[in-house]
Amino acid sequence: MPTPLYRALTYFIALVWLANGLLGKVLNLVPRHAAIVARILGPAYAGPLTRLIGLAEIGMAVWLLSGIRRRWCVLAQLALVTTMNALEFRLAPDLLLWGRANAVFASLFVGLLYYYEFRLPHPSPAR
Repeated sequence: MPTPLYRALTYFIALVWLANGLLGKVLNLVPRHAAIVARILGPAYAGPLTRLIGLAEIGMAVWLLSGIRRRWCVLAQLALVTTMNALEFRLAPDLLLWGRANAVFASLFVGLLYYYEFRLPHPSPAR
């Protein structure tokens, strides 16, 4: 049985992906996301690509909540958050909410993901 902390972190992490994907990208309530995509991948397809990224982020939330291959899910999140933030830090720091200080928040999230999967006791099935 999952501990209350484990359950709370599962929902919190899923909510981060859901909010960023749905609100920030699919519904375009945070146009800065499309501007970052345009800067990094080019403006021609920034709108559709931003929505696709948002759908993928929603999928990440669903994957985490499903518990299926949880370790792979968390490893994918670690790789994505690290890669996305490194690209944004290098190519679009002026478009980030806190500029280059965004790296601090990304690092905290990466640390939380690591703690969640590799340090916090959790149910063992569905690896």
